[in-house]
Amino acid sequence: MIDPVTTEIIRCALLQAAEDMNATLIRSSYTPVIYEAKDCAVALLDRDHNVLGQSSGLPIFLGNLEVCTRETEALYGRQVWQEGDVWVLNDSYIGGTHLNDVTVYGPIFVDGALVGFAASRAHWLDVGSKDPGGSMDSTSIFQEGLRLGPVKIYAGGRPCRDLHEVIARNTRFPHATLGDMRAQVACAMTGQRRLAEIVSRWGLETVMAARDEIFVQTERLEREAISAIPDGVYTAGGFLDNDGISLDVPLPVNVTVTVAGSDMSVDLSDCADQAEGPVNCGAAQAVAAARVAFKLLVSGEVPLNGGSFRPLRVITRPGSMLAAQSPAACQYYYSHLGLLIDLVVKALAGALPGKAAAASYGDSMIVQFSGTDPRTGKLYVSQEATVGGWGAWDGGDGESALINSVNGDLRDMPIEVLETLFPVRVHRYEIRPGSGGAGRWRGGDGVVREYEFLGPTSLSLWFERSVTPAWGLAGGGAGVPPRVTLNPGTAGEREVLKVNALPVRVGDVLRCESGGGGGYGTPG
Repeated sequence: MIDPVTTEIIRCALLQAAEDMNATLIRSSYTPVIYEAKDCAVALLDRDHNVLGQSSGLPIFLGNLEVCTRETEALYGRQVWQEGDVWVLNDSYIGGTHLNDVTVYGPIFVDGALVGFAASRAHWLDVGSKDPGGSMDSTSIFQEGLRLGPVKIYAGGRPCRDLHEVIARNTRFPHATLGDMRAQVACAMTGQRRLAEIVSRWGLETVMAARDEIFVQTERLEREAISAIPDGVYTAGGFLDNDGISLDVPLPVNVTVTVAGSDMSVDLSDCADQAEGPVNCGAAQAVAAARVAFKLLVSGEVPLNGGSFRPLRVITRPGSMLAAQSPAACQYYYSHLGLLIDLVVKALAGALPGKAAAASYGDSMIVQFSGTDPRTGKLYVSQEATVGGWGAWDGGDGESALINSVNGDLRDMPIEVLETLFPVRVHRYEIRPGSGGAGRWRGGDGVVREYEFLGPTSLSLWFERSVTPAWGLAGGGAGVPPRVTLNPGTAGEREVLKVNALPVRVGDVLRCESGGGGGYGTPG
């Protein structure tokens, strides 16, 4: 037995340890995609790979980082963990994400005993794909860059120089890439120190007793939340626009949510087979997306830990778009995950009318450009997500100009940073009026962001949700879908949502308009 005061103090200490890890990573990183956009997440795990604390960050990595430590142990055995070692992994079929999302993790020892793990995942700017930064038209994982299974980058506290050399030779930006890798190593070391301090202060037995109590409390709260939903089978479906290769072929995404007492299952089997284009993901990310939807709708107020998802079962079909197998391309793994999250909410909207919101604009809406900076003569890559409108709910309008639910704490790139680092000028950044769906409560509006290119540039775009725009609920209207225009108002005007490595000239203008959220209730 452990008293509730000690339990709560240890709970807060573990959560703060994870936040300290995240701060270390962000402040130590070399590239703006981490230190400005904050495309990262961290977790502190116990020795059985359960989450003790996870920082704010990308929700799409929710309860997912432990997959990497579990798979490493399954491959090499429990004895593989040695003090001072740090590991790296980015295999899409293990971690679930694209190769740019790299997980760095290490064991934590106290007095020679394994007590847990520290892990972080961050987006590396370039991992040697066929196009700088990543490709919108890849058809194989082997076009997408360096793929690493679980391997050591530090052994016994000393860097593995040979692997560092392999990484450096497989990226277009070796200095920045190794800098971001070391930032993740520093993050792991911060986690090691923090957990060791917690164990030293209270003792391992007390910390583990607190962990067990926290997990039990969390599971009980999760089950209470599920039990409040009427038993039944709930379904919803939609379509991705396309896979980036066959632009006129929408891809189905369907969800079936079953509630039975205090248990819930989310069946994702009925979705498209793995696609030719890069819209696939490993099963671990489909599970993570279903968990995001669960926390978003069912139990958002309950903190995340190893007890969170015991009542939730997620079913995927191997060989499908949501459980892809080699050599499926996975660069844009998150488009169907954002749709999946909205569909789980839609499926349960009738059962939870007071909690469910209309759909959001739903996707990261990536703008990526690269080239040689005429100011420095050096290669550069800029990649940023675009904000948009969220859905209205029973009681309020949707929010405008927010990042999508997949990305959570990720931020759009500040104009000042963008114009300082890259040869581009931003002429407009404003709300897109009227893009939210009509309703008693209106959907949030998207944004308009307009760029002028100051040097010859290779432009890539990935904008989604035109086939299935943000739907309304309870009689509300759908949001306006996204629109992207190159050189608007000129004889050469061209509308395009997805393109890879399109050459643009000095003075060309790109106008990006993100979608709005769905409305709620019949318009008055």
